[in-house]
Amino acid sequence: MERHMPRFVTAFFLLALSGFIILICNITSLEKLSGQVIATFYQIQNSIHSALNPPGILWPLELNHTYCAHFGQEPTAEEAKEERYLLNSIAWPGPLVQGLPVELSSDPSKSYFVIQGPAEQRIGGQLVVNVHVQNFLGLPKKHGGDFLIARLHSPELGAGVAGQVHDHHDGNYTVLFPLLWSGVVWVEITMVHPSEAVVVLKRLQEEQPNRVFFKSLFRSGFLSETTVCNLCLPVNQQPLCNYTDPETREPWYCYKPKMLGCDTRINHSKGGYKKNLITEYEAQFFQSDVNIKVPIHASGMDNVTVLPAEKGQAKVKYNYNVAGYYFHNSWRPLSGAIIQQFNDSSSITRCLRGKVMYMFGDSTVRQWFEYLTAFVPELKEFNLHSPKNVGPFMAVDSRNNILVSYRCHGPPIRFTSVLSSELRYVANELDRIKGGPDTVVLVSVWSHFSTFPIEVYIRRLRHIRRAVVRLLNRAPATLVVIRTANLQKLDPESSLFNSDWFSLQIDAVLHAMFRGLNVKLLDAWEMTLAHHLPHLLHPPPTIIKNMMDLILSYVCPVGRKKMSHL
Repeated sequence: MERHMPRFVTAFFLLALSGFIILICNITSLEKLSGQVIATFYQIQNSIHSALNPPGILWPLELNHTYCAHFGQEPTAEEAKEERYLLNSIAWPGPLVQGLPVELSSDPSKSYFVIQGPAEQRIGGQLVVNVHVQNFLGLPKKHGGDFLIARLHSPELGAGVAGQVHDHHDGNYTVLFPLLWSGVVWVEITMVHPSEAVVVLKRLQEEQPNRVFFKSLFRSGFLSETTVCNLCLPVNQQPLCNYTDPETREPWYCYKPKMLGCDTRINHSKGGYKKNLITEYEAQFFQSDVNIKVPIHASGMDNVTVLPAEKGQAKVKYNYNVAGYYFHNSWRPLSGAIIQQFNDSSSITRCLRGKVMYMFGDSTVRQWFEYLTAFVPELKEFNLHSPKNVGPFMAVDSRNNILVSYRCHGPPIRFTSVLSSELRYVANELDRIKGGPDTVVLVSVWSHFSTFPIEVYIRRLRHIRRAVVRLLNRAPATLVVIRTANLQKLDPESSLFNSDWFSLQIDAVLHAMFRGLNVKLLDAWEMTLAHHLPHLLHPPPTIIKNMMDLILSYVCPVGRKKMSHL
C-alpha cells in the first residue's frame, strides 16, 4: 500500500493545482475586490501562467562576451566569409606589452610631424607628411596603434580635405593629402587616442556591450513595472521576454516583469550609462587636453604653397579614395557627380516635385528632415502627435505632390521613449516600399551601435543590404542614399561610449558592405573631418546644407529635363 502512495499524491496535487487555477481565474474576474487583493491574486496567476508557458518566450542565460556578436540569425557561408574579411580589414595594431607606466604611452605634445618635399608644390600632386609619435619622456614609440586624423586646409579659401593615415607599426606614420586647389595649405594632425587608450576601447567593446542599458515599461490596468532591456544581458537567473524580430531575426530582450506578462510592454527608452567601467590606471589614457583629440605640431614648416598645375604635368595616381573636399565652404565630390547649390526653397520644391522621400535611422538623418521642413515653407509637417525628437514624422506639400517622412530604426536606439508599436527595423520598412523613379530612400544607421561588438553592426547592415537589393530588384530606378558615420566631440566619459574609434570601425564596415551596389554613399566622415567647424554628433547647419545639396544633386542631376529651368 505504501508504494502506491506517491502516485496518489501526484494525482491529488495535479487536481488541486487545476482547481486552484480555475479559482484564481474566477476570483480575478470580480471587479469589486480591492486593488491589493487583485494584485496578490494576479501575481499568483501570472506565476502559474509563466511556469506552464511554452519556452519560446523565456530564454536561459549562459552568456559570455561573444553573446552579442553571434546571437541571432546564422549567416550563410558566403556571409561568414565576408564577416571574416571585414574583421581582418579593420584589425587594429597595438602595444605588445600592456600595463606599462603611463609615461611610456603616446604623448601628442611630444610627438611631431615633418612635411616632405619642397615648400612649393603643384595641383594634381600629393603632399606627404611623416608623423613621429613619442612618449611622455620624449622617447620614440616602437609600436603603432595610435588613432590619428589629418586635415589639409586653407582658411581664407574655405577649403579643406581629409588626409589618409598609414600606420607603419613602429611609432611612425605617413599621411597623404591630394593637392586639389592653389594657395597656401596648412597641415593639421590630431591624435584622437593613444594606442594605449584603443586597447581599453577594444576591451570595452568585447566585454561590456551592455554599458548603455535600456528600459521598457510594462502596464496592464493599474499595474505597471519597468525592467532592463538590451541586446546583451548579463548572466543571472532571471527569465527573459524574447522580442526577437520574426522577419530579420534581430534579437532583443527584456527582463520579464514579476507581475505582468511579456505582451504588456508599452515602450522602449534609454535607461542610462554604466559607471566605473575602467580602472584608475586606464583612466590616465583618457584625459582632455592631454591625450584626447590633441593636435600634433610640426617640426619645421607646417604649410606649403600649392601652385597651378604645369602644362604636361603627370597626374599623380592616388592609392586611396577621397570622397571630396571643401572649396569656398561648399562640398565638391570627387565621384564625378556635379554638385548644385539649392540656396532657396523654390529650387528644392522644383527638385522634389512629385517625389516621396523616406528617411530611416538615427537622429543624424532626422536632421535632414528638420532642415527641409525649416527651409521649405511649402512643406507642412503633418501632426502625428509623435514625441519630439523621436517621431515618426511626416511633412507634405500637397500642391507639388511631395511627401517626406522620418522613422527611427529599431533597437538598440538611445531615445527618450519610443512606443513599442513604433519600433521598426529598417530592413522591414524597406520591404514595404514600392520604389520607382520618384522614390528617394535615405538611411543612416550607425551611432547607436558604438557600444556593441562590430559583428552586431555587420549583422544589422546585412539585413539592410538584403532589403536594399530586393528594393532595387523590383524598382531599379529608386534612389538609395546611405549616410556614413561622422566625428564628434569627445571627453573622458563620452569616449568610452561614443569614441570616434568606434565610429571609424563602423564607417569602414559600412563602406565595404555597400561597395558595388547601386546606392550613393554620403561620406559624413570626410565631410566633418575636412570642415573647419568643431566635431559634433549632430553636425552644424552649414554641413547639413552641404549634405542636402549633395542629396538633391543626386535626386535631380544636371542635365535631367526636370532641372533644366533651375
